[in-house]
Amino acid sequence: MTDPGFDPALLRARDFLLAHRTDYAAARAGFRWPAPAHFNFALDWFDVIARERDREALRIVGPGATVSRTYADLAAASNRLANRLREAGVGRGDTVLLMLGNVEPLWVAMLALMKLGAVTIPATTLLSADDLRDRLGRGGVRLVIAGAEHAPLFEAVGYAGVRMSAGGRVPDWLALEDSAEATDRFEPDGPTRADDPMLLYFTSGTTALPKLVLHSHASYPIGHLSTLYWLGLQPGDVHLNISSPGWAKHAWSSVFAPWLAEATALVLNHPRFDAVTTLDVLVEHGVTSFCAPPTVWRMLIQEDLAAWKTRLREAVGAGEPLNPEVIDRVRAAWGLTVRDGYGQTETTAQIGNTPGQPVTAGAMGRALPGYRIVLLDPEGREADEGEISLVLGDDRPAGLMLGYREGDAIAPCDGPVYRTGDVASHDDRGVFTYVGRADDVFKASDYRISPFELESVLIEHAAVVEAAVVPSPDPTRLAQPKAYVTLAPGAAADAATAASILAHARVALGPYKRIRRIEFMDLPKTISGKIRRVELRALEAERRAADQRGPLEWIEEDFREG
Repeated sequence: MTDPGFDPALLRARDFLLAHRTDYAAARAGFRWPAPAHFNFALDWFDVIARERDREALRIVGPGATVSRTYADLAAASNRLANRLREAGVGRGDTVLLMLGNVEPLWVAMLALMKLGAVTIPATTLLSADDLRDRLGRGGVRLVIAGAEHAPLFEAVGYAGVRMSAGGRVPDWLALEDSAEATDRFEPDGPTRADDPMLLYFTSGTTALPKLVLHSHASYPIGHLSTLYWLGLQPGDVHLNISSPGWAKHAWSSVFAPWLAEATALVLNHPRFDAVTTLDVLVEHGVTSFCAPPTVWRMLIQEDLAAWKTRLREAVGAGEPLNPEVIDRVRAAWGLTVRDGYGQTETTAQIGNTPGQPVTAGAMGRALPGYRIVLLDPEGREADEGEISLVLGDDRPAGLMLGYREGDAIAPCDGPVYRTGDVASHDDRGVFTYVGRADDVFKASDYRISPFELESVLIEHAAVVEAAVVPSPDPTRLAQPKAYVTLAPGAAADAATAASILAHARVALGPYKRIRRIEFMDLPKTISGKIRRVELRALEAERRAADQRGPLEWIEEDFREG
């Protein structure tokens, strides 16, 4: 049997984007999504790199040790694991829950499951018992692959399916390490259709029960060409992404985008995030491209960034909008502009500030190659400010999910548009600026309030690390902006700090946007790290109904003279 080479259409599309990495207009005008009838990323892309131009694929930096694996290393290891899983009865279409940290078996298992045509449910190691029951039940899980240390959780929820442990042996569980005895030659049971299901993600559940997002063998692997372009990755790059396994962003920037670029995915495997350790890794490992969520960037700028001399060429933020204050601080220290971008679990990167293009402070950027985006008002009319919506039909992007899975059925993304649930504005240059989740935007005194805009002003204050603005019910104004704030280390949670922050906001914001209440607390977050504003809105409504204040809450009237 002759080994096939790269899919020619995918290779052409990838190389076209590489050739126009700083020419946005040309990339937008000339890019076309590859549309193969059959495609398997592990077999038809990753393994070809391993055979034809092997290089480092994965580097994991942990306490006291660094693991480095080439494309050929992982290709062989995933073949062995795929053969072992096949012996255990795992086949095409079977659903497998994968709950591992940033350890080598995670990447080996993802590739092996792709080769088998199984459907992977990536799961964070932070799941509670209730979270796990939900995923096992609604996901229809046939097999679990989990770290040995998490076996008691599966026993506690009574999971009775096939189980495989990694990093240690567990009674009555298969051991992933035993796959080392299997052959490293793998023969698929047939071709993989590009539209076959491959990944099933549970959304982060910021407002309701998580949805089940189903992606195909094309939508994430091929769809992440847009993410590669936004990140600005090139062959041979060392790309560090700060993200936890189990969430879509981990697949975005620690799997598909770097491997599409033939780059090295660098991963931190530390018990908890530490800003100084991360900065040291950027320097010691020659990182050329760095992606981190705004929470991480806000922690990094608490350090003297200029003391670390990095080799960074690209720096981006994703997960939530990046505040202008962060961008300014990084630019002052490193002479490098952090480029914001936007996408969802349901899609790949849709909008971004791309390499070599001017960045408008606070803006998400422009539509990425392969995405046609319009803003729609509640009646479905195009508007200068409205819900971010993807045009489908002939313009359907490859990076859009198959649909939401509901039981054994799939609710497909049909119709003329896909509405994201996020609101943005745009200017005459096509630059989009995030306004907020459709559920988070509110009115005060009949003025439309964007929480993100107010939060960006708040974190400019030296005492503020993070902020969330929600409506506080008011009988006269309908609502008042209320700020929940996480303070910087050393900042006192007292009246003087509250007065200082409110005064700063009053100067920076128009009168109708005035923040009239402030409370200090650790912000509630999903297990993926996103702020749960829905929880804060409910808390505030309950407080106002009972006419109560929080334990560390101050209102504007507390600081009026006389």
